[in-house]
Amino acid sequence: MDNLNEGRDVACHKSRSSGSLSSGKKYCRSGLAMAPGSSVFKEVLESHLMSSDYETGKAKSEAKSNITSTKSSVGLSGKSGISSNNGVYELLGCPVCKNLMYPPIHQCPNGHTLCSHCKVEVHNICPSCHHDLGNIRCLALEKVAESLELPCRYQSLGCHDIFPYYTKLKHEQNCGFRPYNCPYAGSECSVMGDIPTLVAHLKDDHKVDMHDGCTFNHRYVKANPHEVENATWMLTVFNSFGRHFCLHFEAFQLGSAPVYMAFLRFMGDDNEAKKFSYSLEVGANGRKLIWQGIPRSIRDSHRKVRDSQDGLIIQRNLALYFSGGERQELKLRITGRIWREE
Repeated sequence: MDNLNEGRDVACHKSRSSGSLSSGKKYCRSGLAMAPGSSVFKEVLESHLMSSDYETGKAKSEAKSNITSTKSSVGLSGKSGISSNNGVYELLGCPVCKNLMYPPIHQCPNGHTLCSHCKVEVHNICPSCHHDLGNIRCLALEKVAESLELPCRYQSLGCHDIFPYYTKLKHEQNCGFRPYNCPYAGSECSVMGDIPTLVAHLKDDHKVDMHDGCTFNHRYVKANPHEVENATWMLTVFNSFGRHFCLHFEAFQLGSAPVYMAFLRFMGDDNEAKKFSYSLEVGANGRKLIWQGIPRSIRDSHRKVRDSQDGLIIQRNLALYFSGGERQELKLRITGRIWREE
């Protein structure tokens, strides 16, 4: 074992799909002199397995009290910029989910209304009087809605536009002020917010590696890679060109083949992500794999990016070949670069 594995201990968490993982793996982050003219960052980062499979991991991050999290469902009590004192707006609020109702708006024989989504959720039974809902439309309420103009639900986050009732929902699905989901992988984190909020959250609550620069040299280590099927290693966040990028490394089954995958996500919208490109390289013994692509926006979940195979994919046998030795331990070094497209 070389000197990169000397340092403080880090525990390795159990992956529910693969049994117990080894703990106490040692590592360090130390300066490493590179050859003159080398383009890689003069620091080798060694990342260790942190947590677990995507299907069953339920560990939730506890956001600190000074981090503002924005709920994905915004009700009618002022959070969406709608006055709760206006009787018309109150009529358009679904009594079940508390969101604004859009056609088709349903009603029971006694006149109680609810949205089409909740009609399915309550199994076609009115939640107010328990009558069968049938297929009665509240056409009068749908007509009233046509005359309304409402502010965007993200008004408090900076969007001050006003929209006709029936175009408001479409706008909100693409509003540039809508909050982002926490990009941390390996656990289900409910925190949402703008980019500065999420950067602080990742640093303070998830304790991710934070680095400045547009090049990196990262090594991933696992004592027994055959135990890991669906797992993620610790996220790394890079501050490059005044923007933030998330480097992911994951293990999963691609069909029947166990693979490792590295990819980059951009902390911002897709139109901004397309202004950048990145490359990833892995290899040893005179052989290498190179990936070049555009970072995906964190609007797309890490699971969506992983399943689309939009990144550097390494078959397990090849990864162990690159690791050297007796192929019993994963020691995979990945270098990369981020650049701005002109």
